Amino acid sequence: MLRLIGQRLLAMVPLLLIVSVMTFSFTALLPSDPVDLIIGDRGSEEQYEMVRERLGLNQPFLTRYADWLLRAMTGDLGTSFFNSVQVKDAVLQRMPATLSLTFGSVLISIMVGLAAGVAAGLRPGSWVDRTATFGATIGQAIPNFWFGIILASVFAVSLRWFPATGYVPLTDSPMEWLRSITLPALALGLSTSAAIARQVRSAMVGVLQQDYIRAARAQGLSSRRVVLKHALKNALVPVVTVLSFQITVLLGGALIVEQVFAINGIGSLAITAVRQQDIPMIQGIVLILVLVVMLVQLATDILYGLINPKARPT
Repeated sequence: MLRLIGQRLLAMVPLLLIVSVMTFSFTALLPSDPVDLIIGDRGSEEQYEMVRERLGLNQPFLTRYADWLLRAMTGDLGTSFFNSVQVKDAVLQRMPATLSLTFGSVLISIMVGLAAGVAAGLRPGSWVDRTATFGATIGQAIPNFWFGIILASVFAVSLRWFPATGYVPLTDSPMEWLRSITLPALALGLSTSAAIARQVRSAMVGVLQQDYIRAARAQGLSSRRVVLKHALKNALVPVVTVLSFQITVLLGGALIVEQVFAINGIGSLAITAVRQQDIPMIQGIVLILVLVVMLVQLATDILYGLINPKARPT
């Protein structure tokens, strides 16, 4: 397992380098000049040149990239063009809200997806199976931001059980933190649970037809023990792969759902940076989010190796 972790960590280095090159190149191709947004239309030529020199935009592309890369390797992702805030500090300040929403939706998708998938897989062709399949189809068809609007309208505006907007940090009030992420996490998690339910259902149907399941039942083991100890553990092997992909989808979806519930997370920061052509902020957000995704992939690879010993490196 340590060898697997070491290999994955080493693989992160060239991937981060490729992402940094692509991100820096794409931001250099932006049609508008951030200096125009900073100074406006009435600035003089001297003012334009002074600002471009202060921001380093008068340097060649390779020089700017090399300077940025050397600073990024020390943890310095630069300073925002518009408010002189350190990019790393701004992103890390918004990160708890986005991660809370993402991992809250992961828990919901796992619980709902496992329950629905196991129930459908135990009774293939029954009304339970048809209901779960229909619900999974609807869940995958509905956009998560539309689902968020419906949840906010019913449970926040009409019933007033949860706040409609805002985010409360966990350190301020655990209960209010839970209330603030419940609706957006449901909007994300319920749609993602549909994909997990389909995978669990398919895996359970296949596993329950294996010879070792029949042998376990012939030995007199209870159905509960056969399902939970033998069938479900083996059915989770392909589910972990799906979950690895879904977590990445949830992280991207969280950036959109944050706008529905007015949560000051990475999503609002990214949208503001794009509108303002804030190049250092865009580069820092992309690089940190890619790093988070790679760490999630590493965690799922470790979990996959724990569940499936055949996947462990020899």
